[in-house]
Amino acid sequence: MFEKVRSIISEQLSIDDVDTITLETSLTEDLEADSLDAVEVIMALEDEFGIEIPDEEAEHFKTIGDICKFIENNK
Repeated sequence: MFEKVRSIISEQLSIDDVDTITLETSLTEDLEADSLDAVEVIMALEDEFGIEIPDEEAEHFKTIGDICKFIENNK
């Protein structure tokens, strides 16, 4: 599942080297995603996994690991 999340994030943020994305990677600090980028990533993840990620939850995501954990617990 991490591989799929990493793939979606790299595609949405136009990151060529997916190996730079780890569970500890921060969407905003390490990948320099702004709020619009973050919304687009969340929407792509919702579509891919068939889940809804409430804004209140998404605000608490600090790392890619947080996103993966949420998806695991809610799919």
